[in-house]
Amino acid sequence: MKIAINITSAASVVLLATLATANASLAEDNRLEQLKEQGFVRVAIANEPPYTAVSADGKVSGAGPDVARAIFKKLGVPDVVASISEYGAMIPGVQARRFDAVTAGLFMKPERCAAVAYSEPILCDGEGFLVKKGNPKGFKTYKDIAKDTSATVGVPGGGVQEKMALSAGVPRERVIVAPDAQSGLKMLQDGRLDLYALPILSLNDLKKKSGDETIEVVAPVGDAPVGCDGTAFNKADTALRDAYDVELAKMKKSGEFAKIIEPYGFSAEIAMSTSREKLCAAK
Repeated sequence: MKIAINITSAASVVLLATLATANASLAEDNRLEQLKEQGFVRVAIANEPPYTAVSADGKVSGAGPDVARAIFKKLGVPDVVASISEYGAMIPGVQARRFDAVTAGLFMKPERCAAVAYSEPILCDGEGFLVKKGNPKGFKTYKDIAKDTSATVGVPGGGVQEKMALSAGVPRERVIVAPDAQSGLKMLQDGRLDLYALPILSLNDLKKKSGDETIEVVAPVGDAPVGCDGTAFNKADTALRDAYDVELAKMKKSGEFAKIIEPYGFSAEIAMSTSREKLCAAK
């Protein structure tokens, strides 16, 4: 009798575990329905025009959020609620379900693709340097920075620029994390940085809005590839990601996608010329 009780108890544990797994899978498959019921989706962004932007009254715009807003409306989710986040905190936030998605310039890299479920490509851009007028130290590549033993480069925390600088041999102590683009600009203007690294369109927007004629953008960076982002989801939410991709593909085909992103300076053609599979496999 005692053995039978133990067997029954063990079977119950297995049954409960199976049911819990099934319920979790069902919840994941129903993520879109949950978002429809709550009426909004929580997204992580960076305040980095033209990828993303937050106005003084709190309104969120930018190419990334505008594309996401259009797609989620088509999926039956009428509103997008955005939170500003450093790039390094975006993926952990999605994994911990503090965000439902990331709609910022979070470029696809193999290690990121292993951590989140990306949509197909949305925003593509090359890399640039913001420097003093005339580029006095002649920086054209990250390797140029590494060779100059006194040069300091500013980068967004957790961004691909930080990794590219370190991979090119720039010592950690000369790679300075700036909390946002405005801080990076100010550090360059104050002489605390020799250059600030961001995607080209972001730097062009930053320079234009600053009105500062003592700085210029050097682009493209010779040893930095063109990158593309996509909307990033929790790995468990592939059904939601797939539904998102269906609407994204329709928008690309109809021309609606180009109408949203091209006024911001992005190329729909470049985004449509590549794929998540290629970008996630690129080294």
